Amino acid sequence: MIGAAWNLMLGVAWVVLTGDFSGGSLFAGLVFGYLVLALIQPQVPALAGYAQRLPRLIRFVGFFLKELVVSNLRVSYDIVTPPWYMRPGVIAMPLKARTEFEIAFVANLISLTPGTLSLDVSDDRRVLYIHAMFLDDEPALTRSLAELERRALELFH
Repeated sequence: MIGAAWNLMLGVAWVVLTGDFSGGSLFAGLVFGYLVLALIQPQVPALAGYAQRLPRLIRFVGFFLKELVVSNLRVSYDIVTPPWYMRPGVIAMPLKARTEFEIAFVANLISLTPGTLSLDVSDDRRVLYIHAMFLDDEPALTRSLAELERRALELFH
């Protein structure tokens, strides 16, 4: 969090120093600020791991957008074609997420993906119950959701 605050301050400083108060200038300032912080990261313990977070975030956004498009296409195809291939059901997915925020983040990502909906979390916070539209292959669905959880948790660790 400290790295993000410093990056924002460096971006704003760039805008002020260049005198160009536009979104493009702020973006350029944020990019240069990120590069500066990545260079000084080894000397500043508070910035540990900051330079690795942006590439992880970009990879996660790409992965999630791909999953979103594939899920949308699958649900859309099933809706517009006469024979429905839906086999709805509820699965119990073991969670690696431990904090309330991580569990809520993973559950919301699963609910955002068409064809899946987070229903409940067990009392011990170790299992997430999910309704799936296509439960043809439960182990494959569980692996896919576990991969989504793993990538989401990488953003925080």
